[in-house]
Amino acid sequence: MEEGSGYIFGGALRFSSAMLEDSAPQARKPRADSLRNRELLLTTAKTAFAETGADAPLEEIARRAGVGIGTLYRHFPTREALVAAVYARALEQLAEAADGLMATRPAGEALAAWLDLLIDYMATKRVVAPALQADPGEGSRVYASAGATILPALQKLIDTAHAAGEIRGDIGFEDILRMMGGLSQGYERPGWEVGARRLLGVMMDGLRVR
Repeated sequence: MEEGSGYIFGGALRFSSAMLEDSAPQARKPRADSLRNRELLLTTAKTAFAETGADAPLEEIARRAGVGIGTLYRHFPTREALVAAVYARALEQLAEAADGLMATRPAGEALAAWLDLLIDYMATKRVVAPALQADPGEGSRVYASAGATILPALQKLIDTAHAAGEIRGDIGFEDILRMMGGLSQGYERPGWEVGARRLLGVMMDGLRVR
């Protein structure tokens, strides 16, 4: 998994509240139907990319999402913007899943379920990575941020499983990273997911405390 690149925030302009009220337009919340259409497009695009690659026809994606091509372009002005958004959404969902799994499952099961989701994420990455790397703008920035988004979630899952006594204490974060690195070999090949899940089961059997 790639290391995430940091972002530097600084040099923000300061305005008095009076200036903001007088000169700055109020930000408008996106409408519910706009948000729904965006999510539909992202979900449909992810499926289409998995089926035919990141060059899947945008008109077909819009049709399958039940919206017009103009709606697609309003949300994603370019193919690159859509590809980057699909990848960013996959990253967000993976990171957000950690807390939900830990809240609803025993710690060891939560770790196993999250690593299974990581396999899904890697399958998405396989399809869109070439387009992201070729895009010097948003695509490459999102791609580079993967490690910074994913690794803290994995660390939390491992720490929780250790604290609960559900995985071996002598196997740490770096060990699990190395095992997942080995499991990811060949991920660029179609059908990799089946073997990866089989090996993940073997890996989790070895990690459990007996």
